[in-house]
Amino acid sequence: MHEKTTDAPKTTGRVLHSHARWYDLLERVISHGWVKATREKLIELAAPAPGEKVLDVGCGTGTLAIAIKRQAGAGEVHGIDASPEMIQVAKEKSAKDGSDIDFRVALIEAIPFPDASFDLVTSSLTLHHLPDDLKEKGFLEIRRVLKPGGRFMAMDFAALSHSPLGHLLSILGHSRGESMVGRLTPMLKDAGFSDVEGIPTRHKNFAFIRAR
Repeated sequence: MHEKTTDAPKTTGRVLHSHARWYDLLERVISHGWVKATREKLIELAAPAPGEKVLDVGCGTGTLAIAIKRQAGAGEVHGIDASPEMIQVAKEKSAKDGSDIDFRVALIEAIPFPDASFDLVTSSLTLHHLPDDLKEKGFLEIRRVLKPGGRFMAMDFAALSHSPLGHLLSILGHSRGESMVGRLTPMLKDAGFSDVEGIPTRHKNFAFIRAR
């Protein structure tokens, strides 16, 4: 039975309900391959090890979680997203791929796992959908579910824009606005992360942030 929009939990973040089944195709057409390349870079920097327990927050259609599962091997991989439609597609893709991944509808501000559950938490092109107060709540939750010494690896647009035009420019690879790393670093530190770093890469329009 397909999950419906009416089943979606309430949140103040932007949730993508429509076009879930076309999302991957639209992503490939619009991005000309940069989303795939940046996702691969995120996995390289996150370095999921065999046997580690991983959570992908804002997992969308599950592409990143499925790729991480291939690298993590016997380790558990979980994915959460606020959109029931996205989770339905992720479950179907995972089943087709033969990947044993737990996908569920859930919010970054209310992660449905016990304290110290994960070695690694990832986030890809999700944080720009959240208002600042929700980012702060989400970072507290991520810190809570990470094991001592666990790590958070995020990728998003390098510049934070609140205008529709600025967001469109970011999607097209022309980020404009406030530095995402500069904005997120103090939030992550306030949430209890002591080692926060922006990682320079050749992907200049995207920010890679690692925190422990």
